[in-house]
Amino acid sequence: METIKLEAAIDAADQLEFPDQNRTTTKSGIRPQLAAIETIIYPPSSQLQSNNQLAQFGTLEIVPMQAPLILLSLGRNFLAPVRITEFSIVEEAFDPNLNPILAKVSLGFRVLSIDDLDFDSKSGSLFMIYQQQKERLASQAPGATLGALGLTGGIP
Repeated sequence: METIKLEAAIDAADQLEFPDQNRTTTKSGIRPQLAAIETIIYPPSSQLQSNNQLAQFGTLEIVPMQAPLILLSLGRNFLAPVRITEFSIVEEAFDPNLNPILAKVSLGFRVLSIDDLDFDSKSGSLFMIYQQQKERLASQAPGATLGALGLTGGIP
């Protein structure tokens, strides 16, 4: 199982330097950016309300809810289907109205593989492209030798 962990800092300093051009930031800090990240984690409220109404009428079918496909892109040579496994936000600085203006976001991902995806689906194809790219890169690595590890001679 392949996992990836990322940490990012979101800082409003640049936007606050020009308040007339960045009214949303002066009004709400970085709260909109943090909310955009958080909405990836939870189903939309409209879907929750709809499911609640269906359940009250006894017409809700119990099936696993399909989560939206999340693609993690880390440059032009890295695009993988993932599932978020860890998520945290630490707000570190605030404006006078207590809106966050600096936060650290930590995200953990698990790369979805063919074991998780339908082989013939678009997401399965994306994993196969990701895997093939990784294999191409691995083939460019020099062969492993004892000398590459700083060892010489035979192993006793």
